[in-house]
Amino acid sequence: MILLKTDRELALMRAANRIVAQVLSELGERVKPGVTTLELDQWAEQRILGLKGKPGFKGYGGRNGAPPFPATLCTSVNQEVVHGIPSLKRVLQEGDIIGVDVGVIYEGYYGDGAYTYAVGSVSAKAHALMDTCQKALLLGIEQARSGNHLGDIAKAIDGCVRTAGFAVVRDLSGHGIGRSLHEDPQILNYYDGRRGAKLKSRMTLAIEPMINAGTYEVRTMDDDWTVVTCDGSLSAHYEHTVALTDNGTEILTRC
Repeated sequence: MILLKTDRELALMRAANRIVAQVLSELGERVKPGVTTLELDQWAEQRILGLKGKPGFKGYGGRNGAPPFPATLCTSVNQEVVHGIPSLKRVLQEGDIIGVDVGVIYEGYYGDGAYTYAVGSVSAKAHALMDTCQKALLLGIEQARSGNHLGDIAKAIDGCVRTAGFAVVRDLSGHGIGRSLHEDPQILNYYDGRRGAKLKSRMTLAIEPMINAGTYEVRTMDDDWTVVTCDGSLSAHYEHTVALTDNGTEILTRC
């Protein structure tokens, strides 16, 4: 069941997602060669707490028997698609790209957003991958409006990515969001020919294309969390939480 939000709930979700947006913006200044992903995680946790939020991912229950997620951020480097676990051993290198996913709880409501950062100077292919993923996200958001269908979002994202010569990850998707991190509906990033549910005002959606430079196929590492590309190719991930309102679509994770 897709939950429609009240005015009060939308206000709380705006507050949660403002924290996400601020943390993602400030992280951009801290992503540089020589920094560990654990350092980024420790900074982000303190920043979220300082902004009166709570980390939304830390302790989040795993699927299929996986242990709870142990960190505040998901930090996914190069061929890691999503859910990378921060580590003191993971030192960022010149030319890396890193997708960072931030989750926040504020007064019982979730915010969720992600951004892929270049570490120093990166390859032309990495730039193209990141630019395409950002463009696909915005095109998907353009279709996230009352009267459209979930399939319109997927079609816009998929078409953009395919045209650029990249591949959309199929095993992972966007989702509804609110009092729970993952609510209905599931939001595919690839178009399977179905229209899907009709979109309505007061829906809140986390739209998040994940795209690869090579195959769309992915696998999960032995830590039961980190998802990587099967062929070792680069992956990019961007995410906004949006609210559908009577006055149009509002991007809640935009500074």
